[in-house]
Amino acid sequence: MPELPEVETIIRGMAKRVVNRRILDVDFREPRTVVGDPEKTARRLRGQFIRGIRRHGKYIVFELEKERPSPPRQCCLVVHLRMSGNFVLDGEPGPYTRVVVELEGGPAMVFHDIRKFGRWQLSDGLPARLRELGPEPLEIGEDEFVKKLRGRRAMAKALLLNQEFLRGLGNIYADESLFRARIHPRAITSRISPRRAARLHRAIQEVLSDAIAQGGSTINNYVNSEGVQGYFQLSTAVYGKAGNECPVCGRAILRIIVASRSTHYCGRCQRA
Repeated sequence: MPELPEVETIIRGMAKRVVNRRILDVDFREPRTVVGDPEKTARRLRGQFIRGIRRHGKYIVFELEKERPSPPRQCCLVVHLRMSGNFVLDGEPGPYTRVVVELEGGPAMVFHDIRKFGRWQLSDGLPARLRELGPEPLEIGEDEFVKKLRGRRAMAKALLLNQEFLRGLGNIYADESLFRARIHPRAITSRISPRRAARLHRAIQEVLSDAIAQGGSTINNYVNSEGVQGYFQLSTAVYGKAGNECPVCGRAILRIIVASRSTHYCGRCQRA
């Protein structure tokens, strides 16, 4: 599933080319992609101007405005890529194309989704389930993070994957952050010292920033809005490296299951 760095990379690429463009037409080729009635959603989208695009955790939020009837009416289109969704501007439609959005004087937004899990929802405001998500990992301050982390009794990896704790953090970046902070994925968060919790806060922000700078991670089919793969996966220290040598101590990287997710760590460098 595309995580925070992948979604951020897509948004940064799209913003340069789609903001302030008017939607001419929307072709929902897979009805299940739409939350609600596809025909009604398409009618409401036609004529809308894309006034902004932003990320909310792993969600893409298009801020829309319709100038007529006066006064202008605002709403938002929320897109979740789920397991295999991706946007390609002026991409070539194919067998996995689920949505095509035609823009006035701009590129077509082509949404591909092999597994058909992606979802589009038009809403007058941010849907309630998104408002219930936790703070942004790149925005939360150290003091707030330390307090939240130590105030919960959970395994560190499981808590980092909890979107109500932090929104947008996923499996790859949780493993890499815990490794950089030298914290075991099964460490109980209420027992982590303030110093180590602060180190985890820094590690999360550093890992996410590094991943964004490298265009995200292409593990399966992820590409950015120009159809280009990310390359952070080439520099991971532990994720997907079970059996390889730890880059710090040389011990073999281990793989366990935490919160039903594959988890990679170094048994020597990462303490509970």
